[in-house]
Amino acid sequence: MTKKLISIICPVYNEEKNIMMFYKRTQKVLVPFSDRYNFEFIFTNNRSIDNTFNLISELHNNDKRIQLLTFSRNFGYQASISAGLSYARGDASVVIDVDCEDPPELLEKFIEKWEEGYDIVYGIRRKRQENIITQQIRNLFYWILNKMGDHEIVMNMAEFSLISKEVRQEILNNKSTFPFLRTEIAYAGFNRIGIDYTRQARRYGRTHYNLWGMAQFAVGGILSSSTFLLRFSAFLGLGLLPINILFLALDIMNLVSKGFEILITLDLMYLIFFISFLSIYTARIYKNGVQRPIFIIDWKYSVFDGHSKEEI
Repeated sequence: MTKKLISIICPVYNEEKNIMMFYKRTQKVLVPFSDRYNFEFIFTNNRSIDNTFNLISELHNNDKRIQLLTFSRNFGYQASISAGLSYARGDASVVIDVDCEDPPELLEKFIEKWEEGYDIVYGIRRKRQENIITQQIRNLFYWILNKMGDHEIVMNMAEFSLISKEVRQEILNNKSTFPFLRTEIAYAGFNRIGIDYTRQARRYGRTHYNLWGMAQFAVGGILSSSTFLLRFSAFLGLGLLPINILFLALDIMNLVSKGFEILITLDLMYLIFFISFLSIYTARIYKNGVQRPIFIIDWKYSVFDGHSKEEI
C-alpha cells in the first residue's frame, strides 16, 4: 500500500541557531510514524540575511525530503504559510515554527487525532512565557475579535496546526491579499479539535514579533474576519441623525446656547471616525483588486524536489 504523505511547513526568517535543534527534535517525533507515512519538509525562507539558507541547503543534501522556497524579499509570516500550503503535496499539512516555542513533540497527538477522523487539529496556547501586560492585551484582542467577527472565531488558536488536504484547498481558494490562517481555518469549518499545551520559551535568538508586529497582526485579523467597523459607522450615523435634527431645532429656537457648535463638533468626530475606517477597508479592497502575488519565489535560492525551477 502507498504511504500517505504529510507536509511539514516551516516558515523561517533568520533562524540559523534554531534549525538544527528543530530538525533533530522533529525527526525523533516522526520516526515511530515512518512505517505508515512519508514526510516532506517545506521551509519557506522569508529572505533571511543570516546563515539560514546555507543550513537548510546542507540539510537537503543529506535528507531529500527537505524542500526550500526562498522569497525574493521579506513578504511576512502569513505569506510564508501561504507559500508552504501552495506547494504542499501531502494528504495533511502541518504548520510549525522552527524556534520550538510550539513543541514538535505535539505532532504525535496531531497525527493521532487526524487518524481519528479530524480534518483540523490545532494547538491551544493556554500558557505563554510572556509578561502579564502582553497576556492581557492578547486576551483583549481575541475577545474583541470574537465579538466583532462576521463568522465564528476559534479562540486561542495559533498557526501551529495540522489540516487535511481538503481544508488546505479551501484555504487556498481565498484570494485575499492578506491571508490570515486562523480565521480561514475557522471559516472553512470541517471537523476540528484543539489540544492544550504550554508555549515554551525561545531557546536561541530573538523573537521577530514586537509591539508593532502585534498591532499589524491585530489589524490584519480584524480586516480579514470582520466588517463590524463599517456596519457600526453606518448605525452610528443613523443614530446621529435625530440628534442633528434636535440640536438644529433647539438652536433655531434659541433654547440651547452654542447648539450649532455642538452639532458641528459631533458630526466632525463622526466623520473622522467613519472616514478612517472606510479608508482602511478601501485600501484592502484596492490591494485585492490589483491582485499582486502574495509572495514571489527566488528560484535561484530554492530547492524543490531536488531541482531549481530552471532545471525542471
